[in-house]
Amino acid sequence: MAIARQVLCLSAFLSLSHARSQPLHYSVAEEGESGSVVANVAEDAGLAPAQLSARRARLASEDGRQHFRLERGTGRLVVVERLDREELCGQAATCTLPFELVLANPLQFLRVEVVVQDINDHAPVFPEEQVTFKIPETSNPGSRFPLEGARDLDIGSNSIQTYSISPENDYFSISFGNRIKGKKYVELVLEKPLDREEQSEMDFRLIAMDGGSPPRSGTTQIHIVVLDANDNAPVFTQELYVVQILENAPEGSVVLSVVAVDLDAGPNGDISYQFSQAVSHSDFAFLIDHMTGEIKLKKPLDFETAENHELSVRATDGGGLSALCRVLVEVVDVNDNAPELVVSSFSSPLPENALPGTVVALFNVKDRDSGVNGKISCALEDQLSFSLRLAYKNYYELVTVSALDREETARYILSVTAADAGSPPLTTTQTFTVDISDVNDNAPVFNQTSYTMYVRENNVPTVLVGAVNAADADMGPNAKVTYSLVPAHPTEQPPCSCISVNSENGDVFVLRPLDYEQVKQIEVLVRASDAGSPVLSSNVTVRLVVVDENDNVPLVLYPSQDSNPPSSELVPMSSEAGYLVTKVVAVDADSGQNSWLSYHLLRATDPGLFVVGAQSGEVRLRRPVTERDAVKQKLVVLVRDNGQPPLSATASLSALLLSDFSDVRLPHSRLTVEDEGDSLAMYLIISLVFVSLLFLTSMGAFVVHKVWKRKELKGGHVLYDAGNSQSGLADVAASGTLPHPYCYEISLTTGSGNSEFKFLKPILPSLPPQHCTTGGVTADEQDFTCGTITLEDVAPAHPGVVSAEQFNSLSFK
Repeated sequence: MAIARQVLCLSAFLSLSHARSQPLHYSVAEEGESGSVVANVAEDAGLAPAQLSARRARLASEDGRQHFRLERGTGRLVVVERLDREELCGQAATCTLPFELVLANPLQFLRVEVVVQDINDHAPVFPEEQVTFKIPETSNPGSRFPLEGARDLDIGSNSIQTYSISPENDYFSISFGNRIKGKKYVELVLEKPLDREEQSEMDFRLIAMDGGSPPRSGTTQIHIVVLDANDNAPVFTQELYVVQILENAPEGSVVLSVVAVDLDAGPNGDISYQFSQAVSHSDFAFLIDHMTGEIKLKKPLDFETAENHELSVRATDGGGLSALCRVLVEVVDVNDNAPELVVSSFSSPLPENALPGTVVALFNVKDRDSGVNGKISCALEDQLSFSLRLAYKNYYELVTVSALDREETARYILSVTAADAGSPPLTTTQTFTVDISDVNDNAPVFNQTSYTMYVRENNVPTVLVGAVNAADADMGPNAKVTYSLVPAHPTEQPPCSCISVNSENGDVFVLRPLDYEQVKQIEVLVRASDAGSPVLSSNVTVRLVVVDENDNVPLVLYPSQDSNPPSSELVPMSSEAGYLVTKVVAVDADSGQNSWLSYHLLRATDPGLFVVGAQSGEVRLRRPVTERDAVKQKLVVLVRDNGQPPLSATASLSALLLSDFSDVRLPHSRLTVEDEGDSLAMYLIISLVFVSLLFLTSMGAFVVHKVWKRKELKGGHVLYDAGNSQSGLADVAASGTLPHPYCYEISLTTGSGNSEFKFLKPILPSLPPQHCTTGGVTADEQDFTCGTITLEDVAPAHPGVVSAEQFNSLSFK
């Protein structure tokens, strides 16, 4: 019994574990967000959440798509992705998504069905944005015109529920519903008759509204075109047209135009005109344009034959409907004879200096009409220089009343009008063309009050630099202008011979080359004269400006390049970088950018020791002086202008690097040795090569060289000032330049260890005295000016010898 009971329980359990007889039903709204909870499947299936994990629960669908996800920990069924009912099920009434909940250990299947509920997420859409209907105006009320209905992807109450018209009108309404087999229809119903003449077109919107909450709608534009029917006859604007026409109206003259209006359109509104019947034979004198209704004269009218003409005009439209009107043409008697004007004499051309009152023309007037129509009056139209005066009966004179000016008006066209007193008056116009002959009453006038012309210096001879131009308002010979040069005043000399003017066309030439540095501008007076009698003329000033060219090289003023031997600048060995050694001063005779000078260091014994200011020309130390630097430094400074092409000059200068100004002989000896270094090296090389053959010769040359050197030292020049060397160094440190007390050359005696000197002279003897005057120094130092010291004044006991103490006590003058 126990075994049978266990088998029965096991069989029941297995039967329950394989399938559930009733599926689980759920519903969810479409467009739900991912992760939305549908229901708790574990709770509805009677399973604990722990069983879902233990039995490896999962979802399985027939199509393999997973729209939902099972949370094993909670047993909830959630949405995997956004659900779109229209995409999943289309227009189906219900949208069910079935799938299986599969459990393992033991195996069990639970069927789950989720219904996706529709929401109103689609608005109605018409297939066309605008629908046009052409409806005859004769259509009967109740006529129906089918429309293509709107489409809504939603179902049920969310689909289209109503149609309406906006704005509402009295002519149309909307009918919609279901036909056989559920086919929906939408129709436009005509409610009242149309009248194209009242309203030829109309527009309104058709609105489709669904039943969602909130409701959605779609619209399409309805355009109605009312087609015309011939339901209107032509109508004339007047039943009787009355018009007056002159008896002398020419053939083809327009009498009048009749106008009929037809409210219909197209062929029904096209109107043609024709004469209906003739009251008399007058219709032979008229013709009518069938399209425009314009009535013209076919032949001239005569008031004496018929005073009026009565016409009947018919207007017929394209549908055969017509209308009639009457036209009454009244012929008006006119003054058909115009006055006649007969010229007896006429004078033209007339000189412009004719006196007021001069008779230009004589004429008489007459009219063949009689009475009032034969009474004539004459008038001159809008003239201030001429007038009419009655000479005798119907004779008139045309005379001048003011001075004439040909340059202002060369020709007068005078219109004399003779009019009778008829109604309307007839007139005759006689035109007199009076030409004014010229008199030389205008001097030539230049087109400018003055002329400025430019020429580059060093120009080629007879170069054209410009032209003057004068115009004469006269004509013929009186307007022929010739040009010439004249003195500015009668007492002046003839004008500059370097300028010439062409007498025919006014071209101005420069006859010879000019130098800007000698003359910068020239002013001449040009006269323009006409060929009249007497001759009239006018003058104008011509200013010739000479334009500078870069034809002058810079001139170095300091340091002087003519001194022999060249001067040297003293530079203390203790000088720092930026120390002002000297300043190169140069000028350029050119002007403008041609005279803009720049300074450049071209060559130097030690290029890294010095720097030259490009704009100032100041020579300064680039770095501090060292013991390795040569005592004597030679520099070549390039001075270049800014011309095109640039011109340049060089300034050579030297600098002595001294450690102590109290001993100036050592630098001189070093300089001499350095000057002779190249020659000595050459001798040494030759002696080494030919030592065996030229030893005695080399020794002799060496002895001769030493003797020559000794003689040179007797007359050598060194810079010396023992007493003031320390104060001089102080001044250098303070101002960056050497004070002028050291601006002297000292000639020493032959004794190398002595402090005596023979004479003293300034370094720059070629410069004027003011170049040596110290600037920016103390009052004591201002006594040092250029001059020469007489040795007898300082050392009468030893002529030619001056001690250091005597040198320090000197006051230079």
